[in-house]
Amino acid sequence: MSAKLKKPAKRQGRAVTASAKGATAEPTAPFLLEIGCEEIPARMIARAAAELHVLLGKHLAAYELAAPEAMETWGAPRRLAASISALRLRQPDRKTETLGPPKAVAFDDVGRPTKAAESFAAKQGIAVGALEVTSTPRGEYVVARKLVPGKPAREILAEILPRAVLELSFPRSMYWTRSSGPRFVRPIRWMVALLGDKVVPFSLGEIASGRVSRGHRFLARQFRVPIARADDYVPALRRQFVLARPEERKQRIEKELARIGMQHRLRLRPDPALLDEVVYLNEYPAAILGGFDASYLALPEEILVTVMRGHQKYFALEDRGGRLAPYFAAIINSSGDASGTIRSGHERVLRARFSDARFFWDTDQKCRLADYLPQLAGVTYESRLGSYLDKVERVRRLSRWIAEGWFHSGHPEADIASTERAAELAKCDLVTEMVRELPELEGIVGGLYAAEQGEPETVAAAIYDQYRPAGLDDQIPRNLPGCALALADRMDSLVGCFAVGLVPSGSSDAFGLRRAALGIVKILLERRLPLSLSAAVATSARLLRELAPKIEVSPDVEGQVRAFLQDRIRYVFHERHNFAYDEIDAVLAAGADDLVDAEQRISALRAVRRSRNFEPLAVAFKRIRKILEKAGPAKSWRQETVRGELLADAAERELHAAAEKVAKESARLKRAGRYREALEQVAGLRPVVDRFFDDVLVMAEDAGVRRNRLTLLAELLREFSDIADFSEIQTESAPR
Repeated sequence: MSAKLKKPAKRQGRAVTASAKGATAEPTAPFLLEIGCEEIPARMIARAAAELHVLLGKHLAAYELAAPEAMETWGAPRRLAASISALRLRQPDRKTETLGPPKAVAFDDVGRPTKAAESFAAKQGIAVGALEVTSTPRGEYVVARKLVPGKPAREILAEILPRAVLELSFPRSMYWTRSSGPRFVRPIRWMVALLGDKVVPFSLGEIASGRVSRGHRFLARQFRVPIARADDYVPALRRQFVLARPEERKQRIEKELARIGMQHRLRLRPDPALLDEVVYLNEYPAAILGGFDASYLALPEEILVTVMRGHQKYFALEDRGGRLAPYFAAIINSSGDASGTIRSGHERVLRARFSDARFFWDTDQKCRLADYLPQLAGVTYESRLGSYLDKVERVRRLSRWIAEGWFHSGHPEADIASTERAAELAKCDLVTEMVRELPELEGIVGGLYAAEQGEPETVAAAIYDQYRPAGLDDQIPRNLPGCALALADRMDSLVGCFAVGLVPSGSSDAFGLRRAALGIVKILLERRLPLSLSAAVATSARLLRELAPKIEVSPDVEGQVRAFLQDRIRYVFHERHNFAYDEIDAVLAAGADDLVDAEQRISALRAVRRSRNFEPLAVAFKRIRKILEKAGPAKSWRQETVRGELLADAAERELHAAAEKVAKESARLKRAGRYREALEQVAGLRPVVDRFFDDVLVMAEDAGVRRNRLTLLAELLREFSDIADFSEIQTESAPR
């Protein structure tokens, strides 16, 4: 019986595994998995392929068959696939150690194994004589060490492949055999699973894996495509007019579109989102040129392009001067259209769509945009927040309040009348025929109709731009009435939704409140507009109380909205402006909620932070805050002012005098917006603050002296924390 000292082992019954040392590298083979099904919605394919990579990679890594980064996953309309160029044919052998009973229980006084040892050995499948003894922090225990041979990869794959496939999540899944069968986004029709040239056997429902894939529905010379080896998959499908890799399909589409442009002296109007979509709509894409009657160009380009891309997935084309041309490019799932039959079909469909759009345009123009306003009473914004007519009135009042603030602060282009008019008309297009047919043009149609009906250009542009920016890379509204309208609309949505409990959580954000908050931050920073966010939140809350639906917004809800906005402010300042988080927090903690002003403060803080006095002073401010917190409630020690006759120590008199002098100069600089110079003045207090803490005992035995010193520190902290709260700064130095 051998006894070996080892590191502390796991608790009894828990196996510890490790790859066998010195094992010969296992041979590898290429691996392929293909799930063939009915057409998957294009918007779901890329996400499903990425999720398959994560799920299958997790299982393969757990069995040490392949690293996730060695795998490729692809998606096409009728298939999801995963491929690995070199997957181990066998799982590595593992050494296991299982802790058994204590040595004193497993062996008697003369070293003979007891029934406990025999039972443990039998359970582990080894002879009693193979048991060893190891030392642990709790004493000596019996341990069973075994070399567990790895399983063949085909056996493991047969277990994990169906599990990984069924773990894929989709917005909606369906049964295709019976209600007790498996669910998938679309009915599965075939499966290919190969390791090298051998099939990995498994099944889902009534479909068994094999080596036969499917070619293109219409172009393939042979519909059933045998795959000899896993690494033959891509070329075998290509021969049957299926481009498995999305990158290859995208390159082909771009090449085809460029060919059309060159042949017809046209330019493609860039549309990256549409390009990504058509990549997943076709297995073997080709581009064809179609045309439409030039008389339709009398309609606004926005409507024509939206009809082409939204309904038909066509690319708009323009002439060399950048004007929309009466042509379009369609991506078809074919090798071409020699007869022109496909082109004629597409032109016929588009002609009908454009005719509808012209009818809607003409019909809607029979009424003034303002005439649609009463109809908004019948359109619900949110059941607890009332109708869109209610929202219009709140937004009108809030946008006027914003515009008045800008106008009186030196922005004469903040036309108050135009802002009110734009807010009044902003939602009217919701009840037009055009927006009912093309909801993605909400706001844009209102702006177009306003311009067509003779509304001032500033009003039409504000309505058109009200939903900008859609993201941090999008443009903001072109004029200040548009900015005021966009801010008011978003602020009303934020406060209203928070008031009725519609707070974003996880991936749930039905009203796009995160995007709305980011839009507020982007508009204010990019246009350099002054606005107190806390005042805007409070004004929006007041309007919700005063106007329909007359909801009471508690101070706690207002605080939640401010915190929600601050999270987005932190993100933008950090990710887009490269400010450190503690610098951002220091300024926000000081109460700065005018973003332009806050940015200036953070910039000044970052500049002063590099000075030699700054970090020690920040440490001192942290110490002051902790002292005041430990002193208890302020009402128990706070005086109205520092009493000079109680300043007994020279160091505290010096600090009091220096602080008063710096406070006056700092206040003058802050009023002028010279934050860096003001912070430099504060940082210059470092020597007298250090002397104070070296020479003065704050918590003196005399209660009057103690209260006076605490009041001195409290005033110091308050006076010099209104630009930035130094105690929020992360420092490396410890308190003195």
